[in-house]
Amino acid sequence: RAELKEEQSIDLIGKNEVYGDTRHEVSVYVKVFTNSPFLVCMDLALSQERIIDPNYLWIGPDGTDLQGQGYVNLTETGKLMVMGFRVSMSGAYTCTLSHKVIETTTQEETEMVEAYKFMVYAYREADHAYQVSVRFSTTHCRLKNNGLFVERLNKILNSTISHLTCHITESSYKCHSIRTPKNGLQHELFVNFLVNPFAPGWEEVCLKVPYDCEDVTNGRVRQAAELTGEFFHQLNHVLKHEFHAVPTIQYVDNSLSMTPIDSCRPGFGKNHHTHQNCASCCVVCGPGTYSPNNEVTCRTCASPQARMYGAESCY
Repeated sequence: RAELKEEQSIDLIGKNEVYGDTRHEVSVYVKVFTNSPFLVCMDLALSQERIIDPNYLWIGPDGTDLQGQGYVNLTETGKLMVMGFRVSMSGAYTCTLSHKVIETTTQEETEMVEAYKFMVYAYREADHAYQVSVRFSTTHCRLKNNGLFVERLNKILNSTISHLTCHITESSYKCHSIRTPKNGLQHELFVNFLVNPFAPGWEEVCLKVPYDCEDVTNGRVRQAAELTGEFFHQLNHVLKHEFHAVPTIQYVDNSLSMTPIDSCRPGFGKNHHTHQNCASCCVVCGPGTYSPNNEVTCRTCASPQARMYGAESCY
């Protein structure tokens, strides 16, 4: 029996259950298209006690009684799971637990009522892109070939990663004259670009994924970034064979820098203060806020037209 009780207590604080708290609302984050954990209509302390004649009433974000709804799993012990979680399912889930307390000596019954509130938010994983910076030595900053070189570089990189439905975006370069203690005045091209996972056709790739495609998209762009890194590691050899017109431009060894950049889908954003327990997640924009693009923040509406979760505009 002791072993059984220990197993039961471990099961009560399992990873797929979230307990309520009468003192404050509990925030819960559910990845879109997955099932929520079980929301338990009591706190952890109460769950360890005998409860007489418990009765549970679960109300959803739109004020609907959740008993009998097809998209929930509601157990007889007051646990609620929301299945196939969508953006529109975000919001406040409240549960009222009523039960009796019987005085041992007088057998007098007292009705007790506890209320629990769970704020449940849909979230997505962040989409990744990679900011790349790299340098090349050149004979002079005014060479016309500098611009032609960067164009050619972009074409070769695009052809290298196109099979992954990724492409090079936001490409730019500047030329700087640099005085060095040993070699005098030198000229270098500072090239910057983004390895972006949203090349034309990426949505068709996502259609083959049964639920959500962030994992697939992030896997593709990670491979593209790795190929880009390999390209630059082999570049001095490539320059001698591919760039016959501009042999004067050379890759500066070890100048490659690659930084992951997060973005969120429209209707989602990051907020380290509001969502501390899901700081790296792209959490659904709350009522009164919106996100029209792939930035990482939800903007505040000038006037509160956006009353729903996941708004992409204020209207």
